[in-house]
Amino acid sequence: MKRRMWIRANDIVLIAPWDFKNERGDILWRYIKAHADWLAVNKYLPEGF
Repeated sequence: MKRRMWIRANDIVLIAPWDFKNERGDILWRYIKAHADWLAVNKYLPEGF
């Protein structure tokens, strides 16, 4: 992400791990509540999200 954004607990994000350090990565996208609900309804997320 080019801009800074707050990430809260229970947010759904896309992460790209770094090649040289497995425990770190870049956050590519943070889904808002409406988009996360759409992902769950269309079965893009596992059950329980």
